[in-house]
Amino acid sequence: MTPKPSVRASRVAVVGAGSWGTTFGKVLADAGSDVVMWARRPEQAEEISRAKRNSKYLPGINLPRNMTASSELSTVVDGAHAVFLSVPSQSARQNLKALRPLIGNLDVPIVSLMKGVEKQSGMRMSQVIAQELQCDPDRIAVASGPNLALEIAREQPTAAVVASSSRETAEAIARLASNRYFRTFTNTDVIGTEFGGVLKNLIAVAIGIVDGVGYGENTKASIITRGLVEMTDFAVAYGAQAGTLQGLAGLGDLIATCQSPLSRNNTAGRLLGQGYGFQDVVTQMQQTAEGLASVGPVLQLAAEVGVEMPIVQQVKMVLDGTMHPRDIAPHLTTDDDTPQGERTDNGQAAGGGALRRALQRAFDQFRHGGRGAARD
Repeated sequence: MTPKPSVRASRVAVVGAGSWGTTFGKVLADAGSDVVMWARRPEQAEEISRAKRNSKYLPGINLPRNMTASSELSTVVDGAHAVFLSVPSQSARQNLKALRPLIGNLDVPIVSLMKGVEKQSGMRMSQVIAQELQCDPDRIAVASGPNLALEIAREQPTAAVVASSSRETAEAIARLASNRYFRTFTNTDVIGTEFGGVLKNLIAVAIGIVDGVGYGENTKASIITRGLVEMTDFAVAYGAQAGTLQGLAGLGDLIATCQSPLSRNNTAGRLLGQGYGFQDVVTQMQQTAEGLASVGPVLQLAAEVGVEMPIVQQVKMVLDGTMHPRDIAPHLTTDDDTPQGERTDNGQAAGGGALRRALQRAFDQFRHGGRGAARD
């Protein structure tokens, strides 16, 4: 039986000091934990510890006094009551191999802040964690939601969701990550929560492309709406609950990522729409846009379960250079000219009921956000 996780850890470790890792570290510190960050570069760790700044990734943000950093991974995880992982998904396995001998048989929660699938295996990040650390899945949690790092670092009110196969683990992490400006909900649908965070990045790339081309709000609204159906079809085929994709990890994250210039995936798509090639986009981006690396693996996973993803397919064609960005219109793709029913609820033709329920669900979550760690 997995031990009950601590409700309020006195010390937590965050592995990865990019914009999102540093921001989540600030969330945890402002919620009362002593936070130790792992930064790959010693000079970055020094700046976080002494100046209480991370000027490269969060310019202008003052970090809490109870937040320090080190470039020595062993120092960071020593004595930690919970470990949060915020590294690029494609380097997650390498970092986990280094982490494994340091945490040994400790029964501490491991929390993924990563939004991607492994390119070679197609595995979700929680699966990679379980495989590399050989730990009980009940110890693993994932955090997701409409979480643009700079806005949260500026302490603008935000909500997120933590998912774990163990409700106790999810609730313990939610308590750690809830403060006056950041409210964390919980669920037990790890698959839906992770895939929501992955798939919305791909839709955001598509929105960036049409934005870069110069198309307006009608085009973007159409792609976002059809994108939610596409995301839900895919996630449900892999065992997710449809309702999770209508919550913070799905619809909420989709809206934030698609409409904000702070979104790395939106920015990457916009550069593609303006005519830059894939390698030029990668060069210009100072941070990882997870959506670009996830396109291929997601399409492979979709093919394995027979799910059609015209939006993601056309994004891949733009990335491959086989489609001009101006020609992207995946929401117009049909097999023939026969009028089709508007599927809005996982394979059923309906009159917009899923979208109404999704918006009502999001409203209810924010309205009841002051009652502790609520359930998403």
